[in-house]
Amino acid sequence: MTDYADADWLRERVQAVLDFYYPACIDEEHGGFVAQLDYETGEVYDPDSKHLVATARFTRNFALASELFGDDRWFEAAERGVDFLHSEFRDAERGGYHWLLEGTTPVESRRICYGHAFVVLAYARAADAGVPRAADYLDEVWELLDDRFYEADHGLYRSAYDADWTEAEPYRGQNANMHACEASLVAHEVTGEDRYLDRAATIAESLCVDLAAETDGRVWEHYDADWTQDFAYNRDDPAHQFRPWGYQPGHHAEWAKLLSVLDRHYDAEWPRERATELFETALDGWDDDRGGFYYSLDEDGDPVVDDKYSWEVAEAIGAAAALAERTDDDSYREWYDRFWEYALETMVAPAGNWYERVDADNAVYPTGDGPEVEPGYHPIGACYEGLRSLGE
Repeated sequence: MTDYADADWLRERVQAVLDFYYPACIDEEHGGFVAQLDYETGEVYDPDSKHLVATARFTRNFALASELFGDDRWFEAAERGVDFLHSEFRDAERGGYHWLLEGTTPVESRRICYGHAFVVLAYARAADAGVPRAADYLDEVWELLDDRFYEADHGLYRSAYDADWTEAEPYRGQNANMHACEASLVAHEVTGEDRYLDRAATIAESLCVDLAAETDGRVWEHYDADWTQDFAYNRDDPAHQFRPWGYQPGHHAEWAKLLSVLDRHYDAEWPRERATELFETALDGWDDDRGGFYYSLDEDGDPVVDDKYSWEVAEAIGAAAALAERTDDDSYREWYDRFWEYALETMVAPAGNWYERVDADNAVYPTGDGPEVEPGYHPIGACYEGLRSLGE
C-alpha cells in the first residue's frame, strides 16, 4: 500500500508535474513561460498568451523545485520567471503589473489584486531560493499593495483598479485576500519579518472570523465596497473562473490549510479552531458516492455547479496534512489518504500533470482554449505541505 506521506513519493509527484511542463514551457522567443499545454499530449496550443498568475505560479514552482532538488535548471527557471515578471509584466511608468500579455505586449492592463498577491508569493519563494534581486522586488511590490490596495479600516484589500489607477472597482472579494494571506505567510516564513505575519493574521481574522460570523461560519465570496456581503453578485454566472457565485468548498479547505500554517507562527487560539471548523465546512461539498468536491454550493448546501476541480482536492490534501500535524488527530491523516486516492484515480493524468476539472461523474473535460493560469501550482503545493507536515 502506498504511503502518501513518504517524502520520496511526494518528491516524485512534484517531479512528475515539473517534467510535464518543462522544458516545453520555456519561451525562447519572448522570454518567460508558456502555460497552454494540452493535458493529454503536452503540446503547446497557444504559444503567445502569458497570464500574470500563471507566470507567478511557474516562478514559485521552480523556486520550490530548486530547494527540493538542488538542480541548476530549476534555479535558472525561477530566475527567468523573476526577470520576466519585473521586466515585462511590471509597468515601469504607471506602477503595478499587467494582467495579460501576448508575447511581451500588454493586452489587459487592469491592476488586479489577485495577480499582485501571486507576484508577492513568487518573489518571496524566489528570494528564499537565492534568486538575485527577488528580495528587493518583494519589498517593492509589497509597498505597492499597501499603497494602492490595502484598506486599513477593514484589514483587507481592494480588488482592482483601471490601468491608470484612477478608479477602484467597487467589488471586493475574498479570493484575492485569501491569496494575499497566503503570500504574506510565505513572505514571513522566508524573511522572518513580523509585518508579513501580522498582515496574514489580520486578513484571516477579518474574513474567517468577523465576516464569517455573519454567514454561520462560512466564508462568502463577494462583497460591496464597504465589505457587506453581496449575495446577488454573479448569481447568473455561477461557473465564473475567478468569481463564481455560491459557497466554495475548495476555498474552505484552502482557508483550513492557511489557518493551520498561521497557527504555526501566530500566538492565538482562533486560527486552529477556525481551521478545524472550515475543514468540516469544506466536507459539506464532498461527494461521498463518487468522490471529489463540488465546485460550489447554495445557501442550503446543495450543489450549484457540480463539476469538480483538481485545485479543490489539492488544497484539501494540504489542509488535511497541516491539520494532522497541528492537532495530532488521526482523522485528518485518514482524509489525507482518501483525498490522494481520489486524486490519483481521477485527477492525475497519465503524463503526471493534473487535469483542470471533471464533471459530476468524474469524466474529464478536454483542455480549454484560453490563457492558462494553473501550471501545477496547486498539486505542487499539496505535495509541499505533505512534505513539511508529514513527510519530513
